[in-house]
Amino acid sequence: MSLDTVVADIRDEARARAEEILSEAESEAADIREAAEEDATEIREEREREVEREIAQEREQQLSSAKLQAKQDRLEARRDVLEDVRESVEAEIASLDDGREELTRALLDDAAAEFDADASVQIYGRADDQDLLESVLAEYDGYSYAGEYDCLGGVVAESEGSRIRVKNTFDSVLDDVWEDELRDVSERLFENQ
Repeated sequence: MSLDTVVADIRDEARARAEEILSEAESEAADIREAAEEDATEIREEREREVEREIAQEREQQLSSAKLQAKQDRLEARRDVLEDVRESVEAEIASLDDGREELTRALLDDAAAEFDADASVQIYGRADDQDLLESVLAEYDGYSYAGEYDCLGGVVAESEGSRIRVKNTFDSVLDDVWEDELRDVSERLFENQ
C-alpha cells in the first residue's frame, strides 16, 4: 500500500466521517428546530388560551359591573317613583277638605286620651287649620290653640303639667302607613318589572 493510497483512504474516511457528522448535525439541528417549533407552538397556544381566559374574565367582570349598574339604576328609578308617589300622597292630604274635620277630631281624641281630664293642653297644628282647630277645641275643656306646627294636618298636643307631648299629625299617620304598606305599594307599582 502506498502512501497515496493511505492518504486517499484517510481522506475518504475523513470525508465519510465529516459527511456522517454533518448528517448527524443536520438531523440534530432538524430535531432541535422541530422541538423548538413544537415548544413555540405550545407556548403560543398556551398564551392564546391565557389571553382568551383574560378576555373572558374581563368580559365577565364588565358584564357583572354593567348588571350591577343597571340594578342600581333600576333601584334608584324605583326610589324616585316611590318618592314621587309619596309627594303626591302628601299633596293630596294637604289639600284634603272633605273629612278633614272628622280626621282632625279623631286625631285630637286619640291625643286627648293621653292626658288627665283636668290637664291644661296646648294644641299645635297646621297654619291653614287654625280656624278649624279653634272651632273644634271650643268643645274641649282646658284645651287651647297654641300655634303653628309644620305638618300636613292633625295635631300636636302638649301639657306642661305632665310634660307629655303627643304627635298625632297626618304626617305621623302617613309615616306609619307608608312603612307598613311600602312593600305592597312597591309590588303594585313594579310587579311587571
